Amino acid sequence: MTGTLHLSIATPETALVDVKARMVRAMDESGSFGILPGHADFLTVLPSSLVRWRDEEDALHYCAVRSGVLTVSGGKTVAIACREAMLGDKLDVLEAEIVAARQQEEEEERCARVEQAQMHARAVRQLMRYMMHDGGDALNAVLAEHNT
Repeated sequence: MTGTLHLSIATPETALVDVKARMVRAMDESGSFGILPGHADFLTVLPSSLVRWRDEEDALHYCAVRSGVLTVSGGKTVAIACREAMLGDKLDVLEAEIVAARQQEEEEERCARVEQAQMHARAVRQLMRYMMHDGGDALNAVLAEHNT
């Protein structure tokens, strides 16, 4: 079938893609699928995966999505809403950006865990100082209660 699709990809923060496309390929839990103009109405959940499309000049574009919903309506509109997405025109460059972003995310999570452990230790030390302030009576009471 001739014609084009209107493709939009959006995250909660921004609309990343709003273009005409000759075809779209995506993947859901059942596998990879293609969408051409005239496609039946469709709704599916996308796992973290790669969406690709060909524009009107036949250039291939990519978008890595993190968990999303894809809808096809009226045989000409494809809309994807996802948590996060990264665009790229070269697959190897996009892959490197994804790896770097994942490493950054893991480092930020590690730092957050370290900070949480440090805050916990400070809170325990503060509690111990408070309990020792009255000559240890409060601490002894807690220990006695715990041992019974």
